[in-house]
Amino acid sequence: MIGGLSPWELIIVALVVVLLFGTRKLPELGSGLGKAISNFRKGYREGTAIDVTEQSESVKTKEDSKVES
Repeated sequence: MIGGLSPWELIIVALVVVLLFGTRKLPELGSGLGKAISNFRKGYREGTAIDVTEQSESVKTKEDSKVES
């Protein structure tokens, strides 16, 4: 038992995932998930904060002009 799930429950979950995404998308989803986990671990170990908030164009141009000066 993995995480309290029986083998039958795992089979049902796998079938639902295949039905939802299809067999062609599964490798893409797997690699994307692997990269996301890898980046999360890397960021957690480094302890650096990444600003993911969207900035307006006026703020971006001000920051760009500061860098060019």
